[in-house]
Amino acid sequence: MKGISYRRYGGPEVLEYGEVRDPKVGPDSVLVRVRAAAVNPVDWKCREGHLDGLLDPVFPVVTGWDVAGVVERPGAAVTEYAPGDEVIGYVREDFLSRGTFAEYVAAPLRTLARKPRNLSFAQAAGLPLAGLTAYQVLVKALEVRRGETVLVHAAAGRVGSFAVQLAAHLGARVIGTASEHHHDHVRSLGGEPVTYGEGLAERVRGLAPEGVAAVFDTIGGETTALSAHLLAPEGRLASIADPRVTEYGGRYCFVRPDAEDLARLSALAEQGAVSVHVARTFPLERAADAQRLSQEGRTQGKIVVTVDAEPGE
Repeated sequence: MKGISYRRYGGPEVLEYGEVRDPKVGPDSVLVRVRAAAVNPVDWKCREGHLDGLLDPVFPVVTGWDVAGVVERPGAAVTEYAPGDEVIGYVREDFLSRGTFAEYVAAPLRTLARKPRNLSFAQAAGLPLAGLTAYQVLVKALEVRRGETVLVHAAAGRVGSFAVQLAAHLGARVIGTASEHHHDHVRSLGGEPVTYGEGLAERVRGLAPEGVAAVFDTIGGETTALSAHLLAPEGRLASIADPRVTEYGGRYCFVRPDAEDLARLSALAEQGAVSVHVARTFPLERAADAQRLSQEGRTQGKIVVTVDAEPGE
């Protein structure tokens, strides 16, 4: 089958389009014919070796964790899916090797859920990693409740845009930090925008004089420290960007594959509570360009690679 892989760590130039090994389908896995795979910052961070301390690479590594596609064949122990079912997945394993930027992927059952029927494959591919991150932080780490005020940093970003929508759906008042040219977008998601930069603390306090109940930090560094001082008494802080958040009494979160969480997220998308904006699509053979654009960090919305494999290819 065709896929995108790398044989060593490096920049986009190490990505190769060509023949890669066909996936073996274990008893608890599902062979998925890939229709679309979203690009995430973690893809290029893995490719450059930044996660080498966490995940062993088995070269050549097929890149990518997000997928939307069609079940080709369930594993011997899988009864939840049948050929032809449309699925989404956050297909992360505990090593780097069998990614989603290919015509097929063998996805562990724990990584999959049914695709939202109202989303295209490109839109659905953009949901799992970023959407699960937002869901698990807001629901499990911060335990956001109706009527609370929540501050979301980088509210127009890939994870932040999901967090604003989900927090609003949970009944929270959402304040979102963003550049001024993204303010209208944050409002459209259900948030109250405030501008980054000097004076941010005063602007947030102007909207929430008694402090905010919870902060979702997606930036890290000085933003994490600032966030701790914006909390109301008994307020909660979680970061996906800075492990040092624990020094401020907060919680560091790394998204995990969870079939039940992903199914709930898929249902929320079908209900219209969560939408996915696709900024640009690339064909599989141009995955290096897609990752390069993602790494530049200037795109609002998801970048998606599309795959047109047919059954039996």
